[in-house]
Amino acid sequence: MTTALRLPVPDLAGLPTVTDRLSATAAAYDRTGAFPSDGIRAAHEAGLLTATVSERYGGPGLGVAATAHILHALGEGDPSVALIAAMSLTIHHRQAVWPHWPEELYGRIVAAAAGRPVLLNHVRVEPELGSPARGGLPATVARRTATGWTLTGRKRFATGVEGLDWLLVWATTDEPTPRVGTFAVPGASPGIEITHRWDHLGLRASGSHDIALHEVEVPAGNLVDIAAHGPGAEQDNRAAAALHLPLAALYLGVARAAQRYFHRFAHERIPANLGHPVARTERFRRAAGEIALRLDSAEQLVFRGAERVDAADETYTPELALGARVLADRHSVEAVGLAMRLLGNPGLSRDNPLERHFRDVQCAPVHAPQEDVALLAVGSRVLEGTR
Repeated sequence: MTTALRLPVPDLAGLPTVTDRLSATAAAYDRTGAFPSDGIRAAHEAGLLTATVSERYGGPGLGVAATAHILHALGEGDPSVALIAAMSLTIHHRQAVWPHWPEELYGRIVAAAAGRPVLLNHVRVEPELGSPARGGLPATVARRTATGWTLTGRKRFATGVEGLDWLLVWATTDEPTPRVGTFAVPGASPGIEITHRWDHLGLRASGSHDIALHEVEVPAGNLVDIAAHGPGAEQDNRAAAALHLPLAALYLGVARAAQRYFHRFAHERIPANLGHPVARTERFRRAAGEIALRLDSAEQLVFRGAERVDAADETYTPELALGARVLADRHSVEAVGLAMRLLGNPGLSRDNPLERHFRDVQCAPVHAPQEDVALLAVGSRVLEGTR
């Protein structure tokens, strides 16, 4: 497909400006849990939401390393905005490396994204099934109609659902020989019920609500992909492993924001019994060194790994990417936790950003595949190689 459409190429050098814009509104959105429209608009105006659209479709065609830097910057400003953006970036990236959408449908989506924020997300998790990363097939049913399909079922953790233009719904067909498919559903379709149950510790503005689908009509041309019923239709954790690096970068951005506040506190806090900032004490300097060491090493793992993915380095296996994400998530969580412990009661107060960063970074290990699944994949490959 060739197109005259040309989407903007993001200025990665200007990412700190976007971070600052998101930082200015992050606390307010965290308190209300409202959809973070200001932050999404800022990301769109900077060309970040379409950064991974293939050049074939008029996009910049940026790779995994650039995506990691984008999500790091967005995560440092407002991780709820970053997570919503990550879903669209991941979908566009997958289409770039494996074109599987109906051409006319995807072309319409990209054309719309040139003028306004267009958000997409896979909606796969179900109440009974849990995360498909652990195997299993959806209970959501796709039934044939004269013009396409209807979808009925319940989904969980539909990140950004209040602002999604397109929901990519994973469902099982009711055919004599069932298949499993992904159906592109417009976000404003009749029959989509948003439960507004998202009330979590962190990423409160991500709007990851549960939804119910009540015979939602989907045209035949909105079938993105479909496969035979069986393991081949389940989520492939290894195939998606490279995209976990940008997700790890997102939470490293959160940890960097926490580090920045920790440094500020250390320089401004002057206890009466000391007469000088706590930044001069060995206790704070040692902690600052520990935090820097964890975050610097984690970023080396993530950003260097992403560069190797972009370079098609065959020695950089999916298991290495999964392992990098596990270590980066651990370092992010532990670094922010250390800062919190040093501050004590002030750190737990909601009148400073560290408390919010601490809550947000706890979400890092939650994303599929979770640590036990990732370690199983890494360990299996290691043991297979030592036979």
